[in-house]
This record gives sequence, structure tokens and C-alpha cells, in this order.
Amino acid sequence: MIISFNHKGLKQFYETGNAVKLTPEHIDKIRRILTRLDNATSSAEMNVPAEMALKLSSGFKNTTPEFWLRVQESYDLAQARKRVDLKEIKVFWQPQLV
Repeated sequence: MIISFNHKGLKQFYETGNAVKLTPEHIDKIRRILTRLDNATSSAEMNVPAEMALKLSSGFKNTTPEFWLRVQESYDLAQARKRVDLKEIKVFWQPQLV
């Protein structure tokens, strides 16, 4: 599941198929990776460790390892929100508004 993009060219390619902002020799690989990310149904399928984030940022110019790690983190949080019922959690502390 892809939640958001920081790279405008990747977003445009994902949404419209227009690859004008991407390097032609990388388009097939980008398409495969975006499809894999979008079709993932578990965090295990989306797992992007630090080493892979470095490689992805090298292969996808104008992206950073932090971007790829945020993609992973966003996905993990989205999946957790579907599974966890927060209504059952007791409030232990709440800051006072000034």
C-alpha cells in the first residue's frame, strides 16, 4: 500500500504512467518496485531495512534512505491502525493545556 510520495516524478509515474521525469533505463525496475509496494498486504512484504533503503535511494535519484524508511514506517502504522483497538487502552497521563 503506497500512502504518499516525496518524489514528484515517482508520484506522477504511479498515478498517470507518465515517466517523463524518470530515467528511461530505470522505468521497468521502478514499475516492478512500485507494484510490489502497492500490492503488499503485510509489513513483511514491505520490509525495507536500512541497507535496502540505502540501495533504493541510490537507484532512485532524488530520494533519500530516510524517505524509504518513512514509507516503511507509514505502512507499518497504517497496518497497526487496522488491527489495534485503542478504545481498550487506559489513559495513564494527559498533559494539561495552558
